[in-house]
Amino acid sequence: MELLAEYLTFLNFERGLSPLTRENYARDITQLIKLADSSALNELQNIHIRRFIASLHSKGLGGKSIARMLSSWRGFFEFLVIRKGFTANPVIGLRAPKSPKTLPQALSIEQATKLVDISDDDTLAVRDHAILELFYSSGLRLSELVNLNLDALDFSDGTVEVTGKGNKTRIVPMGAHAMEAIQKWLQIRTTISKYNAAEKAVFIGLQGRRVGARNLQLRLKEWSIKQGINSSVHPHMLRHSFASHVLQSSGDLRAVQEMLGHANISTTQIYTHLDFQHLSKTYDAAHPRAKKK
Repeated sequence: MELLAEYLTFLNFERGLSPLTRENYARDITQLIKLADSSALNELQNIHIRRFIASLHSKGLGGKSIARMLSSWRGFFEFLVIRKGFTANPVIGLRAPKSPKTLPQALSIEQATKLVDISDDDTLAVRDHAILELFYSSGLRLSELVNLNLDALDFSDGTVEVTGKGNKTRIVPMGAHAMEAIQKWLQIRTTISKYNAAEKAVFIGLQGRRVGARNLQLRLKEWSIKQGINSSVHPHMLRHSFASHVLQSSGDLRAVQEMLGHANISTTQIYTHLDFQHLSKTYDAAHPRAKKK
């Protein structure tokens, strides 16, 4: 659709949003167009959007997913009002159904340590060891790690510069184990990079090209099985584990917020609940008056 194509161009060149974010917008707005069916977009009203929400919810789509979709639609209609002469934004004032609050899944310190401490006895294992150590030591998002370039690494002060949501950059520390694993990987990387000398990515495959997000997800699942971790491990779980474990040991919520790259500290506060959950388990196991008869 022409209007969608124009909006995606706007998101790219004027908003500077990442390809993954634009892909999410495109998917959400395509869903809107399908729901609208034969109705023209400039004819949609508040009541139509409410009906779309009800339809999506009845098919099992959760509140968070619908909220994200409404945000995409709202931005799209705002663009159409400003740039294309639409008279109103029919998404204004609408909210998604509430979802039950769930805590992010995190590994225990023992599980996380066991997962990242893999045997790096071949080329890809060396790379994966560096990836796992960096995930856990720095709390990176999957997209941030995949898009990491060589010039972002600073071994002199043990930091890495990452580009997060909204193209915002931040500098986060690398742990000593992560630095050691990455340096070992970079030595081997030079033997692979000859196949694609122009590639600047830190983490590449055997053909010398930047490793993809889906490939990393699958590799992480394979390693979790090999390491005997009884969880469905995904990259974001290591980010959650990083945040939870740093908060448990330091209690410094603001520092965790900065390292995670959260714009609002309320997003980071979910980890205080994880910390309380950890304390509750410790209390239940240790306090004589906590035990049920």
